[in-house]
Amino acid sequence: MAKKDPFSSLRIPEFRWFLAMRLFIVLAWSMQFVLIEWEVYRITKDPLSLGLIGLMEIIPAISMALFAGHIVDQNEKKSLLIKCFSGLATISALMCLLVHPNFIDSFSKNTILYGIYALVFVGGIIRAFLIPSVFSLLGLIIPKKEQPNAATWSSSTWQVAAVIGPALAGFAIGWVGVFWSLFFVVFCVIMALMVLTQIERKPILNPKIGEPIFKSLKEGLSFVFQNKTILNAISLDMFAVLFGGAIALLPIFAQDILKVGSEGFGILRAAPAIGGLLTMLIATSIPLHQKAGKKLLLAVFGFGVCIIVFGLSTNFWLSVVALFLSGVTDGISVVIRQTILQIYTPDHMRGRVSSVNSIFVGSSNELGAFESGLASKIMGVVPAVVFGGMMTLGIVGVTAVASPKFRELDIEKDLETI
Repeated sequence: MAKKDPFSSLRIPEFRWFLAMRLFIVLAWSMQFVLIEWEVYRITKDPLSLGLIGLMEIIPAISMALFAGHIVDQNEKKSLLIKCFSGLATISALMCLLVHPNFIDSFSKNTILYGIYALVFVGGIIRAFLIPSVFSLLGLIIPKKEQPNAATWSSSTWQVAAVIGPALAGFAIGWVGVFWSLFFVVFCVIMALMVLTQIERKPILNPKIGEPIFKSLKEGLSFVFQNKTILNAISLDMFAVLFGGAIALLPIFAQDILKVGSEGFGILRAAPAIGGLLTMLIATSIPLHQKAGKKLLLAVFGFGVCIIVFGLSTNFWLSVVALFLSGVTDGISVVIRQTILQIYTPDHMRGRVSSVNSIFVGSSNELGAFESGLASKIMGVVPAVVFGGMMTLGIVGVTAVASPKFRELDIEKDLETI
C-alpha cells in the first residue's frame, strides 16, 4: 500500500487561507477568555464568578444554535463569517474599554463585572453562528477523500492557537496588563477578517432553500439522533468535557493552591494545548481513523485519569505534566470526532449538524466551567476536580458497554466505500 501524503490537504491554496483564518480567530478567542477569567477572579475572588462566565456564554449559544444551523445551511458561508468576525472585533474593543485604567477608576467593580458578562453573552450569540459557518466552509473547500487529513490539520491549527493564546495571555498580563492584551485580541480578529477575504464565495448546496425553519430543524435533529456514530461521538465528548473540565478553575490553582502567579498560570493554561498540538501533528503522519471507536474510548478514559491526578497534585510541575497528558488524550479525541463529523455529514446538512454538535460539545465547555465553579463552591476546589475526573471514567465505561458497534468503528474501512 502506498504511503499516504501527510500534507495532501495543504496543497489546496484556499485550505491554507482557511487555516490562517482559523489560527487568528482561535488565538483571539482563547486569549480573550483567559484574560476575562483572570480579570473577573481578580475583581471578585469568587470561584462561582468564573463559572458564571461560562453560563453567560452558554445561554445564548444553546438557545440560538439550532436556529443558527438553519441560517447557515440556507446562506453563503463567507458572508456569514464576515458578519461574525465584525461582531467579535466590536466585542473585543468594548472589552478593552471596560478594563482600561480610567474606566476602572470611574466606575464600580460591579459595573465592570456586569459589563463583562453582558459582552460575553453577546459573544455567545455570535458564536452560535460562527461555529457552524466555519465547519460548513471547510467541507466546501476540501474534497471528501481529503477530509480526514484536513480535519487533522484544522484541529492542529486550533491547537496551535490554543497553545499560543493562553500562554501569551498569561505572560502578557504581567508584561503589559489586561488592557493592552485585549487590544492585541482586537488585532487578531481583524487579521482573521482580512485572511477570510482570500477565500472565494462558495455555492449553497442545500436543495431546500426557503424550507420552513421548524421542518429544517426537525430534519437536522432527526439525522443526528438516528446516526448513532455521530451521536455517540459527540455525547461521549460532551459528558467528558462537562465533568472533566478543570480549566475554568486554573486561576484558583495558580493564585491560591500552587501559588505560581500569572506566569505559572500561563504555563498551566498552555500545557494541555501543547499536548494536544503534539498529538495532532503526529496524527498527520499516523492517522487515527483506523479503529477509531476504540481509540476514542481509550483517549477519553486517559483524559479522566489525568484530571484526577491534576486535582490531587500540590506540585506545580506534576500539575503541568498532568495537564499536558490531558491535552494529549483530548487531542486524539478531537481529531477522531472532527473526522467523524466531516465524513458522515451530508454537505447540505453541515450547518445544522455542526450546531447540534456545538450544543453537545462546544457549549459543554462553558457549561462545564459553570459546573466546575458551582461544584467547587459546594465541595471545595480539589474535590470538585477529582469528582469530575471520576465521572468521566464512569461515562467511558457506560459508553463502551452500551455501544458495541461504536467500539468497532473503523473510518478507514468506511472511506473505501465512498
